[in-house]
Amino acid sequence: MFARIIGAAIRGVLVALLIAMPSLLLPVSATESPEIVVFMALLGAALTFAEYFSNFPSFVEFRQAPPLNRIRFVSLFTAVGLLTLLARHPLDPTSLTALIHELGARLGAIMDFAYSPVRLTTLMMPAEVPDALVLAVRSAAGLSYVLAILTIAGFAVAIRVGNWPLGNGAFNVWVNLPLFDPTTGGDVVLRLQRDGRINMVIGVLLPFAIPALVKLGQGLFDPAILATPQTLIWTISAWAFVPASMIMRGLALLRVAELIAQRRRAAYADPDVLQTA
Repeated sequence: MFARIIGAAIRGVLVALLIAMPSLLLPVSATESPEIVVFMALLGAALTFAEYFSNFPSFVEFRQAPPLNRIRFVSLFTAVGLLTLLARHPLDPTSLTALIHELGARLGAIMDFAYSPVRLTTLMMPAEVPDALVLAVRSAAGLSYVLAILTIAGFAVAIRVGNWPLGNGAFNVWVNLPLFDPTTGGDVVLRLQRDGRINMVIGVLLPFAIPALVKLGQGLFDPAILATPQTLIWTISAWAFVPASMIMRGLALLRVAELIAQRRRAAYADPDVLQTA
């Protein structure tokens, strides 16, 4: 009980720190609506604490199947931190922000090839915006996209090398997939495989589709607002993290479907497996 409270509290504090990080690291002149930031940080901390303190799952998937959610959080935390330092460089340069700025510029240039997601993010910018803003968007997009690729690769390694999720013990479908109802909709394995593939396809396409949709709907969303540091940080972080998270969810669902199929084959081969399960 006490360990669960401590764990839930630590997670809540980390989520609050993630939400408040841009406001904490950026100069005061670049921060906006600190009251809203504090409210969102407290709300995120409270929801996270309630989710992990409860014995019963509600909406967070794979909460007892580490390290999936930990990899997701570390990836987003790192992306927001790096982009915050990148956005801080023109306002309050330091040796650390200069290093991140140079890294982002190099990765942005490397990833800026024909038809790449990074190229599409620069093409969605209006022609009248300053070149400095386009380069800043390219650097942020390159940095975030490379980090997203590394995150997906890290989880794929955890599946194959770490035998996820069995490396942490038995996998409870009800606790780790609270929004998935195994009693409806046909065969469980086929549904998990279908959902996993759909998540992966959408995750792969989103980095390409989002800039195209923004370009088509410039009357509804003006890409020039990315000149605001916090808008740039959260927009580019979400652009890279949400697709990566969906691909990781797809990999996880396919892995769960594979384990269920293996258990079925073992049960058919040896009926005693059903009695000992």
